[in-house]
Amino acid sequence: MGEIFKPGVKLSSAVCKTQIMALRVPASELDVKCGGVPMQIGDPEQLLDAVGEMSGTLVGKRYVDEQDTMEFLCTRGGEGTVSVNGKALDIKQAKQLPSSD
Repeated sequence: MGEIFKPGVKLSSAVCKTQIMALRVPASELDVKCGGVPMQIGDPEQLLDAVGEMSGTLVGKRYVDEQDTMEFLCTRGGEGTVSVNGKALDIKQAKQLPSSD
């Protein structure tokens, strides 16, 4: 049911203004949704009602899965929650820098 995406592709939500760009994705079919509705390449013609989680996305943040196998950059924030294959993505945490003692 999903699609195979390449890095650099921009996906837009059909339920809010959220837009993400794929930075790192596996070479397998992915079911990318926002607010429970499949995301699409290009801007949607009209917005639909959400059927999933709506905790929001933040512009400029990177979103990753639990295994860190895929990464998306939020290029336009919105109200919907981005999920891949039924699991919500989390904001990527900054790496701990070594101390300069």
